[in-house]
Amino acid sequence: MGKIIALANQKGGVGKTTTTINLAASLATLEKTVLVVDADPQANASSGLGVDIQEVDCSLYECIINHADVRDAIYTTDIEGLDIIPSHIDLVGAEIEMLNLSNREKIVSQILDPIRNDYDFILIDCSPSLGLITVNALTAADSVIIPVQCEYFALEGISKLLNTVKIIKKKLNPKLEIEGFLLTMYDSRLRLANQIYDEVKRHFQELVFKSVIQRNVKLSESPSHGLPVILYDAESTGAKNHLALAKEIINKNC
Repeated sequence: MGKIIALANQKGGVGKTTTTINLAASLATLEKTVLVVDADPQANASSGLGVDIQEVDCSLYECIINHADVRDAIYTTDIEGLDIIPSHIDLVGAEIEMLNLSNREKIVSQILDPIRNDYDFILIDCSPSLGLITVNALTAADSVIIPVQCEYFALEGISKLLNTVKIIKKKLNPKLEIEGFLLTMYDSRLRLANQIYDEVKRHFQELVFKSVIQRNVKLSESPSHGLPVILYDAESTGAKNHLALAKEIINKNC
């Protein structure tokens, strides 16, 4: 049965989408079947995996609001074994439209149920907010990866997210676990980055992934080409970091 992992942090710019795209591509390269669910209205995960947003007829929005068949919303990518349910800017308004729906926190869970066994991993890229769509993603997920940027304000907001996870675990999804904290944009030359790393490690110990995602030019360039970094430059640090992370997650779950 496929494992659903949400990538969430209400702080923007911490590398959620970059991690989603490149972790998914790395898992697929390691011969796992992977589905990315783009639950962010900015749709960056969709374009980063080469989906032309203008050409999309059926997205996550149609599945939530119009009850479209989830299989109609699945698009293939350039990597074998990696599919995506793209997002749409309309998803911004979906939260308001969902307010009147019954069981509104469990809609994404119901959408993914029929296809859960078709994939080894389903990764949900959440938007940088703790709105209803993110609550849906966390309710559907088995676990959550929390990307933490190696910068001064990184630890701010983590307690808020952990509190949300605690509430969702208590009221909506008792099986929700923390898959791990992932340190992103790490630069070993900076004393501050090392201090943040030590601080996160001290707080969360075994929950911190051994793999860290270093600052890397190729990693920043690859989305503009609509490619994960492993296709853009397989020898780059960014590609190697995400491959190490994928192996860590596979070893933990298999």
